[in-house]
Amino acid sequence: MDEISVSQQYYIATRSSPSEDRTRVLKYGEMFAVFDQHGDIEPLGLGEQGIYFQETRFVSELALSLWDLRPLLLSSTVKSDNAVFTADLANVDVTEGEGVIVPRGTVHVLRSRFLWQGVCYEELKVVNYGLSTLEIPLRLAIDADFADIFEVRGTRRERRGRRLEDKLTGDSILLSYEGLDHIVRQTRIECHPAPVQMSSTELRFQTSLCPKKSAEFYVVLSCDPKAYSRATGYSRAALARESERAAVSSGMCKISSSNDRFTRWVQRSAADVQMMMLGNPETDYPYAGVPWFSTVFGRDGIITALELLWVLPRIAKGVLQYLASTQATEVNEEREAEPGKILHEMRRGEMANLGEVPFGRYYGSVDSTPLFLILAGAYFETTHDRDFLKELLPHVDLALQWIDNYGDVDGDGLVEYARRASKGLVQQGWKDSNDSIFHANGNIAEPPIALCEVQGYVYAAKRAAAALFNSFGDRQRADALEQQAADLQRKFEDAFWCEDLSSYALALDGHKQPCRVRTSNPGHCLFSGIASPQRAQLVAHTLLSRDFFSGWGVRTVASEESRYNPLSYHNGSVWPHDNAIIAAGMARYGCRNLAGRILMGLLDVSSFVDLHRLPELFCGLDRRPGQGPTLYPVACSPQAWSAGAIFMLLQACLGISIQAQPYKLTFHHPHLPEGIPQLWIRDLRIGDSRVDLFLERQAGRVRFEILEKQGDVEIIFT
Repeated sequence: MDEISVSQQYYIATRSSPSEDRTRVLKYGEMFAVFDQHGDIEPLGLGEQGIYFQETRFVSELALSLWDLRPLLLSSTVKSDNAVFTADLANVDVTEGEGVIVPRGTVHVLRSRFLWQGVCYEELKVVNYGLSTLEIPLRLAIDADFADIFEVRGTRRERRGRRLEDKLTGDSILLSYEGLDHIVRQTRIECHPAPVQMSSTELRFQTSLCPKKSAEFYVVLSCDPKAYSRATGYSRAALARESERAAVSSGMCKISSSNDRFTRWVQRSAADVQMMMLGNPETDYPYAGVPWFSTVFGRDGIITALELLWVLPRIAKGVLQYLASTQATEVNEEREAEPGKILHEMRRGEMANLGEVPFGRYYGSVDSTPLFLILAGAYFETTHDRDFLKELLPHVDLALQWIDNYGDVDGDGLVEYARRASKGLVQQGWKDSNDSIFHANGNIAEPPIALCEVQGYVYAAKRAAAALFNSFGDRQRADALEQQAADLQRKFEDAFWCEDLSSYALALDGHKQPCRVRTSNPGHCLFSGIASPQRAQLVAHTLLSRDFFSGWGVRTVASEESRYNPLSYHNGSVWPHDNAIIAAGMARYGCRNLAGRILMGLLDVSSFVDLHRLPELFCGLDRRPGQGPTLYPVACSPQAWSAGAIFMLLQACLGISIQAQPYKLTFHHPHLPEGIPQLWIRDLRIGDSRVDLFLERQAGRVRFEILEKQGDVEIIFT
């Protein structure tokens, strides 16, 4: 099968260069906004800018001008807690005839924006720093195209719904669209004070300001029909949102370092994870990423929860609860659902409602189900939450039945996948690009496909389930699961190991032929523990060889492989979450120094990217002196499992494990890379206990000090 014949059904189109490389992002619940550094939303570059709600773009244009000219950008940022966007703007030179009547920088505009409960709140504070009174005109160009997120991504539709008549009152506009799913979606725009002129495409304001005087204008954009009646003033809404944010962030420990770059990376990452949860209707469930994946994803939620388990275990509980509640109970080929299978993706947009895309409630991932079991076992080990796990056990049992009855499609003891839905995903592991699973000659592997990392996940899942059943007194079931895991491990070693590659094969194809390609996937086999100790060492060092490690991180595909392309989505790029899992796998087999190299590479990335925020992925080009990493143009940023990567990386380097009943916090052969000489972990909560710790690198070893301890947790340093 050649490159062109590979379908790219859900490819994210890139028809022009990004308008700039530093977009700003806000998110609250099912609403998110993407705009430029001015705060403007314009149909430029990749065309992804907008204010979205439930998979639909409710605002497609929102552009500010002074004297009908675009203001001069002085600075802009999103606060470190991701709550509020602010931009400092000034007028450009305003001319009349041959002369300048208002010199640039005379008028300052402080533009502020935040999202809360289906509403976008915007404040424009205008200050006259001139020496005379000025009549200052402001204009906001507005539009709402009500495009489905998949339309924005590039999927073409044969038909769309219809725009309804716009309704204007003295201080508000109501823009409406009736979809083919018969749902009416509306954007309500309310202004205070009322504009001097208003239409369905623009708002015009006017203010007369004496020298050093200011005026404020407020614009409220509501997308959620339930929010129309509860939209409140800017200040009151800001206070309410901050109270909510504080509640979401409670319980997360504070991590800082003598390396300020590291501290800023951790702070932004923690804030990003919290933002991806704040306001979601699914309690404590982080959405995957903005803009393309701002919804529930099973795999992403589970991996994010695993990354943060030691710092905020309630995320794991939230993820497990929701995924258990949506676990498949019947066969549905169009949804790729089978009894016991765990959700892949949930969508609420018009195209999903109509079945134009299959993702309304879609189960097409081969790994979410074993990962669900891994998370359940890890959560129980960390918290000993018996009441919750007792409720979860029937779902654990169903997931195990799916692995044995549906996951192993040909009865050979391995778990495979093959697309069943006509519109479903071709590849159903985490590398789900259509061209991501291939042989050494570049040919795409034929299904059913058994991925190497999935066998590792199943191995770890059965061992985790064995521990759970043992804890609840079912020793016979536990022994049977342990035996199944041991049998799988032997089969895996025989079928996947490639001596000449010093690694495991990427996959077995439908003819049981190995895909003898060096990829990052075997790093996940270290994470799961299925790899033998001797071979794990070889894999670990292979993954940090020159053709894998770009200087920034481990590539998804080694540079000498046929389909290697450092600019591709999955065939040579670098993914932070992939690197975190690899580092955790290396640490599992004692290679903490190698995990430290990965951590330091990604720390350097955080210093170059905007807001110290690691994107979903970046290009796998070799690191060049004095230059930053090459960004991938349509990567999500923030992305939950990229934000969570630092916590798993740090856990890997420090050898942190938390065990309940009795509670023990263990640092096993900890390693601090040279770039992080000192580290503080404050308010780490373990059950009802809290601890503050200080760690310091000294002569290649790590010294630690307990600064404060409340409760009965035992702290072990080996």
